Amino acid sequence: MNTRKPLGRIGELVRTFGSAVAAAAAVERGHRPTNKDLVMLGIDPLHFDRIRKY
Repeated sequence: MNTRKPLGRIGELVRTFGSAVAAAAAVERGHRPTNKDLVMLGIDPLHFDRIRKY
Protein backbone atom coordinates (compact mmCIF):
# COMPACT_ATOMS: atom_id res chain seq x y z
CA MET A 1 0.00 0.00 0.00
CA ASN A 2 1.28 3.43 -0.95
CA THR A 3 1.06 5.89 1.95
CA ARG A 4 2.09 8.92 -0.10
CA LYS A 5 -1.22 9.46 -1.89
CA PRO A 6 -3.39 9.98 1.21
CA LEU A 7 -0.78 12.33 2.67
CA GLY A 8 -0.53 14.13 -0.65
CA ARG A 9 -4.27 14.68 -0.67
CA ILE A 10 -4.16 16.06 2.85
CA GLY A 11 -1.36 18.40 1.83
CA GLU A 12 -3.35 19.56 -1.17
CA LEU A 13 -6.33 20.25 1.10
CA VAL A 14 -4.16 22.28 3.47
CA ARG A 15 -2.69 24.31 0.57
CA THR A 16 -6.16 24.97 -0.84
CA PHE A 17 -7.44 26.10 2.54
CA GLY A 18 -4.39 28.35 2.93
CA SER A 19 -5.05 29.92 -0.46
CA ALA A 20 -8.68 30.53 0.48
CA VAL A 21 -7.64 32.26 3.71
CA ALA A 22 -4.99 34.35 1.92
CA ALA A 23 -7.41 35.39 -0.84
CA ALA A 24 -10.14 36.29 1.64
CA ALA A 25 -7.71 38.35 3.72
CA ALA A 26 -6.46 40.20 0.63
CA VAL A 27 -9.99 41.05 -0.50
CA GLU A 28 -10.93 42.15 3.01
CA ARG A 29 -7.94 44.53 3.05
CA GLY A 30 -8.99 45.88 -0.35
CA HIS A 31 -6.11 44.24 -2.21
CA ARG A 32 -6.05 41.80 -5.10
CA PRO A 33 -5.20 38.18 -4.21
CA THR A 34 -2.13 36.69 -5.84
CA ASN A 35 -2.52 34.77 -9.09
CA LYS A 36 -1.16 31.65 -7.36
CA ASP A 37 -3.92 31.73 -4.75
CA LEU A 38 -6.62 32.36 -7.34
CA VAL A 39 -5.44 29.50 -9.56
CA MET A 40 -5.26 27.16 -6.55
CA LEU A 41 -8.92 27.98 -5.88
CA GLY A 42 -9.89 27.37 -9.51
CA ILE A 43 -10.48 31.04 -10.31
CA ASP A 44 -9.13 32.50 -13.55
CA PRO A 45 -7.14 35.63 -12.60
CA LEU A 46 -8.36 37.44 -15.72
CA HIS A 47 -11.97 36.82 -14.73
CA PHE A 48 -11.29 37.94 -11.18
CA ASP A 49 -10.14 41.31 -12.52
CA ARG A 50 -13.51 41.75 -14.24
CA ILE A 51 -15.46 41.58 -10.98
CA ARG A 52 -17.12 44.92 -10.36
CA LYS A 53 -17.12 46.57 -6.97
CA TYR A 54 -20.37 48.02 -5.71
